[in-house]
Amino acid sequence: MISQVERDLSIQNRLPGSDHTTPSPPTSPHLCRSRSKSSASVQQQSRTVAHRLSWVLLSVLLRRQGILLFAPVIYVSCMLFHLHAASFDASPIIHRRPAPGSVYRSPQVYARLRAEIEADNTTADAISTIWKRSYKGVEWKPCVNKSTGVLPESNGFIFIEANGGLNQQRTSICNAVAVAGYLNATLVIPNFHYHSIWKDPSKFGDIYDEEYFVDTLANDVRVVDTVPEYLMERFDYNLTNVYNFRVKAWAPTSYYRDSVLPKLLEEKVIRISPFANRLSFDAPRAVQRFRCLANNVALRFSKPILTQGETLVNKMKELSANNAGKYVSVHLRFEEDMVAFSCCVFDGGDQEKQDMIAARERGWKGKFTKPGRVIRPGANRLNGKCPLTPLEVGLMLRGMGFNKSTYIYLAAGPIYSANRTMAPLLEMFPNLQTKEMLASEEELAPFKVSMVFNCLLIHDKSFLTCKLMCLCSELLLENGCNRLHGVSPQ
Repeated sequence: MISQVERDLSIQNRLPGSDHTTPSPPTSPHLCRSRSKSSASVQQQSRTVAHRLSWVLLSVLLRRQGILLFAPVIYVSCMLFHLHAASFDASPIIHRRPAPGSVYRSPQVYARLRAEIEADNTTADAISTIWKRSYKGVEWKPCVNKSTGVLPESNGFIFIEANGGLNQQRTSICNAVAVAGYLNATLVIPNFHYHSIWKDPSKFGDIYDEEYFVDTLANDVRVVDTVPEYLMERFDYNLTNVYNFRVKAWAPTSYYRDSVLPKLLEEKVIRISPFANRLSFDAPRAVQRFRCLANNVALRFSKPILTQGETLVNKMKELSANNAGKYVSVHLRFEEDMVAFSCCVFDGGDQEKQDMIAARERGWKGKFTKPGRVIRPGANRLNGKCPLTPLEVGLMLRGMGFNKSTYIYLAAGPIYSANRTMAPLLEMFPNLQTKEMLASEEELAPFKVSMVFNCLLIHDKSFLTCKLMCLCSELLLENGCNRLHGVSPQ
């Protein structure tokens, strides 16, 4: 039973004006748990999305500099993708044109001029007039005279090794005489370096008249066969123990005065190897005089070579009797080693490229394949460093006025790809002769071909060289000389 007091309290609690509120009825335990779980899930989901958006926004704000750095990469990538996807069938293709003069185009020139050259019936022949006019009215005459005085005491002995082919060896001899005369030194008969291409074991006396060389220079430069024994004893009789100067190419006379002379005075004997092109052409007149004296007076071929050379000259004069015995000698520098060393490109295609790579490796192992070495055929041609081809020599001669009836003696080693490269020259000058046409194998056997070449060229009064670097062996050096031997003054 409920007491009266409890009943009154209950009624009081239900009255509107009462300070007490009516308690809510108790909820079901199951319903309560379900309701709390649903609200928590909604709150968690909303919180996750908000956090993600916040983090994205925050990352963009914090990494905006990175986006700026990657913007160009993204732009370029998009452009490349667009270019790859786009079609360029209707767009123009631009080809880079080589610089004028950097490509060998002489065959195309010959093709255009060939009909005109073959139809040339002119009676004027340059060979009959080429020597009638002097250059700028100057009379051509010898420019050096031998000295008659007594030489002062020598400062020491100079021994040089002449490297290269016969032309380079002759250049070395002339330069050695000039250096010895300039330093008041005694020159030891030069030694010829065995060349890997020419493979010529000849000594100085095999090619030149050694006695005549020594006697001719007697009052200008002392020349001896060997270094005196009392000096060789200091070096165990071995010249390789003698101090060797590695002189740079085209060294000025000041270098020999300031660097070589002090060592010469100290050691009394020095060696310079290699020596080809080791003296500048721009030398004082007194030094040039020694060069001219050696090249044009003192250097005379040995008797056997002179005799064979005279025989070939007489045969050429007989063949050119219609031109009063006059003919043209051409020193054609288009041997394989010359073409390879020039690093120029001609019209031989892939076969020529492979041949030149092999020739450079045979002759100059590693020289052209050093790290950083770049071969630029176009630049070489623009700079005039490419040898004239037989075709270009023929065009030059016809342009100078030599007609088809001119007899030509061709002085050269084995021409590179001769069957192909010599054909145009033979078309323009069918009266072309070589040593094999003028002499038998038995007659030429005792001689190295280059020796007879030079002998025949020196006899000729219309000699043309196709490589100016080789002029030293056939003519007087330009500076300090008033007469060129074997070259037209025109």
